[in-house]
Amino acid sequence: MPELPDIAAYIGALDARVVGQPLERIRLNNAFLLRTAQPPIASVDGRIVRELRRLGKRIVFGLQDDLWLVLHLMIAGRVHWRPPSAKLAGRQSLAAFDFPTGSLVLTEAGSKRRASLHILLGEESLRSFDAGGIDVLSTDLATFRATLTAENHTLKRALTDPRLLSGVGNAYSDEILHAAQLSPLTLTRKLRPAEWERLFAATRHILNLWIERLVTDAKTAFPEKVTAFRPQMAVHGRYGQPCPRCGDAVQRIRYADKETNYCARCQTAGKVLADRGLSRLLGSDWPRTLEELEALKRR
Repeated sequence: MPELPDIAAYIGALDARVVGQPLERIRLNNAFLLRTAQPPIASVDGRIVRELRRLGKRIVFGLQDDLWLVLHLMIAGRVHWRPPSAKLAGRQSLAAFDFPTGSLVLTEAGSKRRASLHILLGEESLRSFDAGGIDVLSTDLATFRATLTAENHTLKRALTDPRLLSGVGNAYSDEILHAAQLSPLTLTRKLRPAEWERLFAATRHILNLWIERLVTDAKTAFPEKVTAFRPQMAVHGRYGQPCPRCGDAVQRIRYADKETNYCARCQTAGKVLADRGLSRLLGSDWPRTLEELEALKRR
């Protein structure tokens, strides 16, 4: 799912292309994408785009006459800049937003249709889509700590909860925790003051680092290859590959259709965290340390 840095890159690329331009029309190739009936879709035709905003992991288009488009890409949705009146070809092409200079085409990979578009009237309606998470780039350490300790959850869950932090998901939370050298399973109310300082600094550093990288790239070309797996990442999506800090193999915890990647040496004092599926399979043979894991692999 595109997260804060990715949405920032999209908005940066779109700003020069659509702000001040009329949205000529929206063409739907999948009616399920549109989740609102009022105002009608035709009400946006010809309206000037006044501004772009990020709302959590959503892209928001502010149109004249207080109309708002809220686009949520979910896991597999992506947007692409194409020539004017671009053809919507194939089932993955869900919609096109036509402007005089080009068409913004929305695609969604896979068979599940989770991406959504809402058309709203009035900024008050827009506020209902705000999950309430703070913007860590514009807050302070005290607020950050108070927010994440309001409930006692693991750091991984707290960082990815949109009610707590705005725009952080599975990928960048892995990178943040690796930079902070903290276990994803540590409970928020167990952190010591120095660890809070590391976590706060790492969160801001990782997000700013990737925003700068992706927004800079978007200045030369529209971000067509938005992905949660990038070769410059330290641990996310790098299971079995060497940790850039210590060289040990990156580990993972798998759950449902997601996984958490971490370095046992750097983040958990050498302890291998239990993977739910493998723990059931291996039972008492589950390795507790990197040394035990290596011995198991040699059997």
